[in-house]
Amino acid sequence: MAALKLLRAPLKYVQGKGALLNFYEETKDLGNSFLFICSNSGYKNCHQKIEDSFQGSNCSLHFEIFGGISSNGEIEKMRKLVKDKSIQVVVGIGGGSAIDTAKATAYYEKLPVAIVPTVAATDAPCTGLSVIYKDDGAFDSYLFYPRNPEAVIVDSEVIANAPVKFLVAGMGDALGTYFEARACVRTDSPSLENGGIALSAMALCELCYKTLLKSGYQAKLACENHLVTPAFEAIVEATTYLSGVGADNGGLAAAHSVYNGFTALSECEETMHGSLVAFGTIAQLILENSTREEIKEVMDFCHSVGLPVTLKEVGVTDINRVRIAAEKACIPGETIHHMCGDVTPEQLYNALLMTDLLGQEYFKK
Repeated sequence: MAALKLLRAPLKYVQGKGALLNFYEETKDLGNSFLFICSNSGYKNCHQKIEDSFQGSNCSLHFEIFGGISSNGEIEKMRKLVKDKSIQVVVGIGGGSAIDTAKATAYYEKLPVAIVPTVAATDAPCTGLSVIYKDDGAFDSYLFYPRNPEAVIVDSEVIANAPVKFLVAGMGDALGTYFEARACVRTDSPSLENGGIALSAMALCELCYKTLLKSGYQAKLACENHLVTPAFEAIVEATTYLSGVGADNGGLAAAHSVYNGFTALSECEETMHGSLVAFGTIAQLILENSTREEIKEVMDFCHSVGLPVTLKEVGVTDINRVRIAAEKACIPGETIHHMCGDVTPEQLYNALLMTDLLGQEYFKK
């Protein structure tokens, strides 16, 4: 029997310039003592606006700079703070790691969680899962939650002042959303939430892709100049909400497996998640024997916003190393097995080299 269709999303999503000045108004029903788990830059760029929003209220606020990775030890430290200070609401402020630490802390302490992303690099703010690491920084596990965050508050002014490389990486991560969900629908594979893929989920995934094509280039220019424009707002929503809720309810396929594969290579350690997902998206289209027009549309987009279309751009100069990544991307349990007809390491290796060959044409022009 096919899996029951399932849709999950944050209870509340608020986005706009100066949205943090409304933080208290949007979260006051959750409780009156708040623990803010912050990255360094998250604290610096957000705490004043948040404190201003609480003026005149009787809430207690505790800001804590976390250790940098969402590790078991860090989560334990935050849980102790929750107990010691009788915290009622946990808030994550920063990038993916601060957000994942906050989600895990709230889950274990059975408390509501609110999220304030400071970059648009991943879709972590809206999803119902965390990536957990061991204390030495090695990957430990995925932690799946029974529900998504209670509130996600995105101040687009904060995102516009972050380095543009984060927005570009977010667009790369979002680029896979529609194509991976489409592949899962073709094979009746489950979503990340382990449910069937609803029409509404596919509509969000498709809108995500269309928004990238329409507004991506303009949004990058806006971010480089710290401007908040309609195109910039559209891309922040696409990378944060449409990609997050889309991937959660739409599923993953080859593009994210390619990312997982390339993490086995030391030369890719500095390459951002979204850059590898974007490269993997092109490889996935080649595996699917997609139309020339579709592959060109995706590659044109990548090239226009600065996402990689060649192996050299993701840090790989020795093509023999690609075999290692292809092997790792195809291990049992990887989402690449949601693809039609399945994919062998050899087939993926060939697709990755073909992606590189097509990508090199952009630099001959």
